Amino acid sequence: MGKKYYNINELAIISGFTTRSLRNYISMGHLKGEKIDGIWQFTAEEIDEFLSNPNVAPGIKSKTNAVVYDFMADTEKKTNKICSIFDFVMEDDEAAELSEYFCNAMNNGVDGAIKYEKHGKNVRLIIFGPEDFVLDSINGWYKRS
Repeated sequence: MGKKYYNINELAIISGFTTRSLRNYISMGHLKGEKIDGIWQFTAEEIDEFLSNPNVAPGIKSKTNAVVYDFMADTEKKTNKICSIFDFVMEDDEAAELSEYFCNAMNNGVDGAIKYEKHGKNVRLIIFGPEDFVLDSINGWYKRS
């Protein structure tokens, strides 16, 4: 089985950065990847290295904190929403599987978001959005085979 690659749009979902910002990080040398058929592709190892880069980590942390703050500050939601925070202790392969699973869940055009942080074996996942999306995504993770 070949290496799993993530494209720049998936990395934008994982990191919270825009694709333009990610391209800037590539230009500055903070993000490594390769273009395959004209599309930027990144391995889980390259993403982990990027997310833990001391020049990048503070921006990710502030975006992650803003997600929770914005959710709590919105006191006039028009529909039911959920925001859940999970802290996992995982090996790298399971963390990559978690990231891929929730990245795929976000690719369905849902009005929600997922934030993923990894520090060694510690992984924090924040997921928010419509209650059916959040519950279905979380249940799907725990029921996967």
